Amino acid sequence: MTPGLLYALAGVALFVLGLGAMVLPGPALRRILGFNVMGSGAFLVLVGLAQRAGGVDPVPHAMVLTGIVVAVAATALALALARRQEEKDD
Repeated sequence: MTPGLLYALAGVALFVLGLGAMVLPGPALRRILGFNVMGSGAFLVLVGLAQRAGGVDPVPHAMVLTGIVVAVAATALALALARRQEEKDD
């Protein structure tokens, strides 16, 4: 088993765990964290599958870096909206 395949399988496991956290009923924070875990799993799959015989393909790595920036911004927005909703409910 190659390291790239191992990373991809670990990414699939993280994605499934995040999906489970999002599907189960619970507070908004759990769903936001589940979404982040799903994203991390997808990033890990992309990095794991980016390896080829001659070396590493840099395009998926650049996509993952861009995705991390977008995920941080989306998480900040989701947390701000969840906080505002929580304050409204009280």
